[in-house]
Amino acid sequence: MASYLRRLALLLAAAQHAGAAVVFTVPREAHTGGYRYAPLDPAPVGISFEFFAFPSYFSNVSATTQCLSNWKDLTGVWPPIRIGGTTQDRAQYDSRTSAYVVYSVSNPADAPASLTFGSKFLTLAGSYGGSVVVGLNRGKNNIQNTIDAAKIAVSEVGNLLAVELGNEPEYYARNGQPIAGGSWSPAADAASQNNWGILVGSAVNKAPIIQAGNSNDSPPQWGAAELIATENATVKQYVKTYAHHNYPGGSVTSLMSHRGISSNLHVFDADIAAALKEGKPYVFGETNSVSGGGAAGVSPTFGAALWTMDYVLRASYSNISRTYFHHGTVGNCQYCFWGRYSMGAPYYGAYAATALLAKASFLTALDDGTTNYAAYVSFDSKGAPLRVLLYNSDYFSGSGSRSSQSFELGGLTGSAVNAKRLTAESAMSRIDQNGLVSFGGQTFTNGDCTMAGAEAVEPLTVTNGKTTVTLKASEALLVYLQ
Repeated sequence: MASYLRRLALLLAAAQHAGAAVVFTVPREAHTGGYRYAPLDPAPVGISFEFFAFPSYFSNVSATTQCLSNWKDLTGVWPPIRIGGTTQDRAQYDSRTSAYVVYSVSNPADAPASLTFGSKFLTLAGSYGGSVVVGLNRGKNNIQNTIDAAKIAVSEVGNLLAVELGNEPEYYARNGQPIAGGSWSPAADAASQNNWGILVGSAVNKAPIIQAGNSNDSPPQWGAAELIATENATVKQYVKTYAHHNYPGGSVTSLMSHRGISSNLHVFDADIAAALKEGKPYVFGETNSVSGGGAAGVSPTFGAALWTMDYVLRASYSNISRTYFHHGTVGNCQYCFWGRYSMGAPYYGAYAATALLAKASFLTALDDGTTNYAAYVSFDSKGAPLRVLLYNSDYFSGSGSRSSQSFELGGLTGSAVNAKRLTAESAMSRIDQNGLVSFGGQTFTNGDCTMAGAEAVEPLTVTNGKTTVTLKASEALLVYLQ
């Protein structure tokens, strides 16, 4: 009897920790069930490299090519990259130099205050197999130098998607950039962007070619809708995409909250709508967890990995075509997926998101973004459901008991499906502090980013079109339907 009572007590305790099941039903096909559906880019997850550090990532950091190739193995195409950031507006093109970049710093962890780059820099960018966005200098107000660089970019970068004309112009006046002399405002910047777009586009004889916007302040000021309202048809012909930057910041708890992620992305609804009305994609040209290279107590954690995953998916669902995660100074970058201490936990979140979206044509969310529990479904080109991702964004610090949440998934066919779990000991787990993070039981090796370990696939029984799974706090599960 005592043994029975102990078992009963354990079962009751477990029930208290697992809330009533959250119920989601998978639509039988895309564009049904009353859900909103978003079309998907072939590779929605990309990387932004700080301008001066770009050559180092590809010539000195051995993990770079493999980490990008891992995503290519899922999607069939190389991830998009963007080369830019604060140092793009400190960089001048020098046709005489044979170096990638030329600069000096007193500390290797610093970013240079000024630098030059040569055609070899752009040739290196052109060797990449995926699409490339190149950020060029507008802050120095040297239009001819920027045109000279743009011409080399067009000739050397075969997969050139666009060029940016300046980075985060709202900070030009504060940073003493020459172009912001006098009165600098969103209206003054828009006039400048429009003028430069026409001059550069016509000089390189290519349209569309400009990634416009590239601001970091929250819309509506410095936003795409505000910029578009100032553009005439001549400017618009040169615009390829509209971009904005976004660094939500906050604690691990607030960052990884599904409700918080959904709320943060709604800030961009009007800008996205304005870009789509023009028939232009809207992208996050630079983004990551916390600005300034990240926060040590937040950016390298597994909670940031879960944020990365959910953020990509909610952004894609919101019609943000591509999300470029910024990578700054090599060795001084808390939010980098690799390069600082080789592998960072957020890479796993990006990988899980890519696995859901790979070779899919449409995405929907089954939740409304107002709770801590999320469900996304990807669909193939014929509209058939491919995969489901479930996310429990309840925070677990690593102390005390870990709660769990049941998810009931309906609308399934067949008698069984398989799943892979994205998990760690807690939301605060860090790979650089010997924390174990895994996806489907596998890890990515420090140094070369190769996948290691035996794959762990969880079989789920389907009864009457339903299956029930349990996710611990701070976990996600990818369910394969095909």
